[in-house]
Amino acid sequence: MKLKNILGTIGAHALLVILSVIWLIPILWLVVTAFSAYPGINISHFFPSEWTVQNFGTVLLKPDSVVQYCVWFKNTFIIAIFTCIISTIFVFMVSYAFSCMRFNGRQGLMTFSLILNMFPGVLSMIAIYFILKSIGLTNSHLGMIIVYSAGSGLGYLIVKGYMDTIPASLREAARIEGANEFQTLTKVILPICRPILVYQVINSFLIPWGDFVFAKLMLNSGLSKDWTVAIGLYNMLDKSLINKYFSIFCAGGLLISVPISILFVIMQKYYVEGVAGGATKG
Repeated sequence: MKLKNILGTIGAHALLVILSVIWLIPILWLVVTAFSAYPGINISHFFPSEWTVQNFGTVLLKPDSVVQYCVWFKNTFIIAIFTCIISTIFVFMVSYAFSCMRFNGRQGLMTFSLILNMFPGVLSMIAIYFILKSIGLTNSHLGMIIVYSAGSGLGYLIVKGYMDTIPASLREAARIEGANEFQTLTKVILPICRPILVYQVINSFLIPWGDFVFAKLMLNSGLSKDWTVAIGLYNMLDKSLINKYFSIFCAGGLLISVPISILFVIMQKYYVEGVAGGATKG
């Protein structure tokens, strides 16, 4: 029995190692290719024969008709920041209402929201596109911010679960002191919800930061100055450009991951606490 357990543990770990290697190889290839002096796809060697940091200089300092990375980065950052702020506000308002307030239809509304949130967002993309087109918000960063933020309140479950762990006596004490619902939320609940706030901020930021499908659908004017980083990098993979810009594409892909990686490392403690706390109840 002991030998069987040992063999099972070894087999499980071996499988995990194999899956990890398969998962890491494309990422490692992107990283090393970003430092390659060969501009196209080099299939003869995994590691570059010549190393350079010129690709990063081209991405950041030498814009041309194809590469306008700083403009794309600025567009993506603006969309992500505003989406993050609006989505976080929506989620906390909905979570507070469902967790801390009691009203007729509350349970039914919660159930309906959860069911609605289970449907993939891509199912509504065409309808959303034609609605925004009719009001002139296609090829608009404002339109993208509105759509990214509009349905964010449906993702309230984790934050609500965290709020459910906060003793009701704290809210009751605040009401005795004369606080209204808004003051209770901002001065009592939010300070306690710092870990889940970090979790929500990172999640809300990541959605527009890495999105390609909706951005490609919306920003279809062909003007590269309006693109996000995802669209700009995808354009470099065109068959007429890939042999000249693939290493630059890899450098751009590596750079776009740096801000969110730094943010996650700094906020990792609160992020894990937020996920664990939000999963306790709800």
